[in-house]
Amino acid sequence: MVLVPPSSSLTRARTLLTAVHSGSHDASAAAETAAELAGIVLTRPGPVAWAIPGINPPIDRTAGIDTVWVVIGPDSQTVITTEVEEHRVREELLPAGVDLVVVPWWDANALVTAACDALGSPVTQIGSDGHPAFAHDLDHELTRIRLALDEDERARLRTLGQNAARAVEDALRTWQPGETDTAIAGRIANFVEQFGGDAPVLLVGADDRLRRYRHPVAVGEATHDRVMAVLVARYQGLHVALTRYVSAGDTSEFEAQLDVPRAIHRDVLRAGVPGATYGSVLGSLADSYSSHGHAGVWREHYQGGPIGYAQREFEIAPVQHDNPWWDQQIGENTAMAWNPSLAGGLKDEDTYLVTAGGVELVTDSSRWPMDSDVVLPRPMVLKRNDV
Repeated sequence: MVLVPPSSSLTRARTLLTAVHSGSHDASAAAETAAELAGIVLTRPGPVAWAIPGINPPIDRTAGIDTVWVVIGPDSQTVITTEVEEHRVREELLPAGVDLVVVPWWDANALVTAACDALGSPVTQIGSDGHPAFAHDLDHELTRIRLALDEDERARLRTLGQNAARAVEDALRTWQPGETDTAIAGRIANFVEQFGGDAPVLLVGADDRLRRYRHPVAVGEATHDRVMAVLVARYQGLHVALTRYVSAGDTSEFEAQLDVPRAIHRDVLRAGVPGATYGSVLGSLADSYSSHGHAGVWREHYQGGPIGYAQREFEIAPVQHDNPWWDQQIGENTAMAWNPSLAGGLKDEDTYLVTAGGVELVTDSSRWPMDSDVVLPRPMVLKRNDV
């Protein structure tokens, strides 16, 4: 396992507390009280991985609360875990200079008590990523701080994106009509596991199920004419998302249908420049659906948005003007995975980095057919005779 150098981890965590302490990024009640906090406790997989990349390879991949916590004080950083994980964390994962505290696995209150002890303060003076035991919920502020990815995070995201694209595309490139959707999903999962990641979302659907269902989860059915594969891959806490298609027959009609979600996707990518608000981008998304003859159809499916230490850092819809993210400006180096779609198995999805010079496609293997758009080329359907 390759970890980020300990110095980077320590700097990241201490900068985190400084940023929240300043309250300069937000006028919310949580930020106003932040200056009085003794520290912050990170308990969920995404925030923990953000503070110390690589510290928490998932054990229970469905768990909302991690077996590893990170406690951040003004001048200290402590990792807390259970006796079960002690030796693995200490010998393989713990950066130099970071304290490790170990608690009994069977004591439901031990992690919270250890966090308070590490900061020398009661729960009333501690912030967290939304854990109910601590008085100050800083989840919104913490999410915003981590949206703009630093240089190391961007490098890791690019590697993850390339690997995720290869996982999906190689599985579809070797598709044989008649094989089951679960066999295709198995190849994708195998590739992801081999590079050390996992797949919080993995969908493979074909033919009639693809046309009927927005989320055609693989069920063991044979695939014959057309296959869609959707992957959200995770590695060291970071996520990327993408969708690809392969077809055994003529693709001209289907390509023409896909041109609509592709066009909507391009409109959203053009609107989502640094400094634009999320609300304005969602307005552009709704307008684009309307201009292509599908007014309001965004209501039929999740539209995506910022991605990073969660597959969706937050959800927001074009009508949610009172959403706390509506007026938030998009920062440079934010990762985005928009997901415009239409009924009938039509959607267009990839992960991009928003930069000052435009958007950068992250989920890119450089080995998949792309359409002819010069500025924002989008993946095409792989024809079976192209294999």
